[in-house]
Amino acid sequence: MFLLRKNVSCPIRYETIPLSTPLEDLNFIVFDTETTGFQVSASDRIIEIGAVPVKGLQVQEKDLFQTYVNPNRQISREIKELTSITDEQVKDAPYALEAIQSFFEYVESREAVCLVGHYVSFDALAIKSECKREKLVLKNFLTIDTLDLMGYIAPSFDMRDLERYAMAFGTRIYERHRAGGDALMTAYLFVELLFQFQQRGYQTWGELIKATDSQMRSLHY
Repeated sequence: MFLLRKNVSCPIRYETIPLSTPLEDLNFIVFDTETTGFQVSASDRIIEIGAVPVKGLQVQEKDLFQTYVNPNRQISREIKELTSITDEQVKDAPYALEAIQSFFEYVESREAVCLVGHYVSFDALAIKSECKREKLVLKNFLTIDTLDLMGYIAPSFDMRDLERYAMAFGTRIYERHRAGGDALMTAYLFVELLFQFQQRGYQTWGELIKATDSQMRSLHY
């Protein structure tokens, strides 16, 4: 007997938003994850999810989403030192699927057009892998990577570190290697990139899609 894999969809609205919609009329959710390590498609698990909305080209800092996630395994000393997240903090936290569901409910209630992250393919893979472990297929998961938008606006930049980008663009610095802090820092960087995108004459959702078309991630597993 085989198990039928069911679908789970992220409730983002990119398919229903007119391409002519001005950038300032779009709602985005900027998110980040912390994990037990970098092998998220194998043994490593999510231990924290953080997110913040961008609405009207402004970071809605007071509307921050944050949840610890119980990884059902011990957190290594290296990750504890990097993130300051302990086994004690996650032991009573929701397991991954429940935490992801809470995150998706947050995304839906903020009417986000898509998700945004820094090196977002890693965070997307972490969420996809948690769903896969539960025999769920993740659909409708469209993201924009700030690295890709940076590559369009300033292709001469050759940096990967979020804090170095934030410092280069004069945006705010928050606690590193924590999902909430990294989401906030990424959100302010994203807003600065959108302003620069506008200064180059681009104003709409369709133009943003076109500018990042080769980089935007639409994950269908």
